[in-house]
Amino acid sequence: MNTETLGYEAGEVCNRKGCAGIIGETHVPDGGCSCHLYPPCGFCTTPKEECPECGWRLVDDETSFNGFKVGPVKPGGAWTHYRPRPLDPSKIDYRILPHTNSSQICEGVYPQSGNDADDKAAVLGRVKGTFGGRFVKFGAGSFKYIAYTD
Repeated sequence: MNTETLGYEAGEVCNRKGCAGIIGETHVPDGGCSCHLYPPCGFCTTPKEECPECGWRLVDDETSFNGFKVGPVKPGGAWTHYRPRPLDPSKIDYRILPHTNSSQICEGVYPQSGNDADDKAAVLGRVKGTFGGRFVKFGAGSFKYIAYTD
């Protein structure tokens, strides 16, 4: 089958293995969005497209690329969607974001051991910049650290 005929968006014909289903969006009850707290939220960035005939879901086609979860490539060469990969709270896991020309933001999660001093030392060992840095936020399993790199 030619991949150019596959549907990805609501209203398109699925065409996976001859499926004639029309792609729609998963109905999710109200109240899932938390963008008012931390936009964009996982509820709003998770793909909701699916085929009711064959059961295909766009979210199942995701792969990881450079710290993002990306959807399959459309015929025109663009990804169907992308979003930051979920952080794993069972280990020290973080994203690096730009800050200034001589610093970067390390924002992430860590497993809580019950001793904040030990947790903070473990996180600092992973994110400390070449010239030090400072915690902007630390506690309750998450952190934000400004690392001085130059």
